[in-house]
Amino acid sequence: MKRLLIIGASILQLPAIETAKKMGLYVGVADFDPAAAGIPYADQYFNISTIDEEGIYQAAKEMEADGIMTLATDMPMRSVAYASQRLGLVGISYDTAIKATDKGEMIKAFEAAGVEHPWYFILTDIRDLEHVADNIIYPCISKPVDNAGSRGVMLIKCREELKEAVRYSFANGRRGGVIIEEYLQGSEVSVEVMALEGDIHILQVTDKMTTGAPHFVEMGHSQPSCLGKKAVDSIKDLAVRAVKSLGIYNGPAHVEIMLTEAGPRLIELGARMGGDCITTHLVPLSTGIDMVELAIRISLGEKPDIGPAYEKGSAIRYFKAMPGKMKKVSGIEDAKKLYGIYQITLIKKPGDVIGEIGSSVDRIGYVISQADNAESAVRCCERAIEGITITVEEQSENG
Repeated sequence: MKRLLIIGASILQLPAIETAKKMGLYVGVADFDPAAAGIPYADQYFNISTIDEEGIYQAAKEMEADGIMTLATDMPMRSVAYASQRLGLVGISYDTAIKATDKGEMIKAFEAAGVEHPWYFILTDIRDLEHVADNIIYPCISKPVDNAGSRGVMLIKCREELKEAVRYSFANGRRGGVIIEEYLQGSEVSVEVMALEGDIHILQVTDKMTTGAPHFVEMGHSQPSCLGKKAVDSIKDLAVRAVKSLGIYNGPAHVEIMLTEAGPRLIELGARMGGDCITTHLVPLSTGIDMVELAIRISLGEKPDIGPAYEKGSAIRYFKAMPGKMKKVSGIEDAKKLYGIYQITLIKKPGDVIGEIGSSVDRIGYVISQADNAESAVRCCERAIEGITITVEEQSENG
């Protein structure tokens, strides 16, 4: 029986844990939280932080892991790479993990490889602003080099907003710096990729919908992209070159691209599967490809076939609601019966306080659908959301 160590045991990792068990694998999980949702589904649990590189290595060595992986989260990638490299297992190198989890190192790798990207300035301290402020073109974006989920992202419209926005980005980083970069405008997409021994396979191109300025939190995705063949081909070409520029030889990648008037430009890239149910739900629903199983098999050193079983449309849309305390939700059971609806999930529950959406953790729930094409799948989600009522009680200033 092959043995797989999954880094993280939160609900985000459940698809990997459940898939691995169905595959007949012995599954270990590592997570600092002993109450993490995925622990009961695993065979072995290690009480270790997902970013404790030496600890993850020791756990993998102890359980004699044949493969190590994680889903949809960036920072554990360094632990995955560190342990895999030391044990001689299939995975990305530690150098690639650094480039894929530090936006500053990432954009420098793009630049070195001639991959189209925004202009940028990297700050290690707020005082660095003095040296670059005169060269900044507005509007622009500031964000931490070492966070995800739109945390710390700010649109800066003029010089007067610069310092406050950069402070916000620093405050929402982990321990790295801040990057100020060109504000790319156009149609935003992500590209879902699987690399196998250096061959880069494009599984799907995903259209994206965000809240827009100032935080650009993702509120919907649909597949396949509706941008047209010429645009999609140019996006795929850029994605392949970006993946190669970071040295991803085996395993998944999630590439975020903006199609601008001047052509596609890289936003950023994760050396892991995409979150927001894109790769765990939307890719299987639109292509028939189980991307989680593919990632597991590749981490175990196998060479699976990579190709679609069919061509359909899939979509996810997140609920919107006014800030306040959630009182009740009605209409979900009827919405589940609508054509095309695959799943409806509420993240928040009655009694929870809903705030403004400043990052992905503020979203309250979502609807996932499958239909003959992307446009129909989006309409299915929208019909379901229209039939669901979320009642919110406004909060006073004193709560």
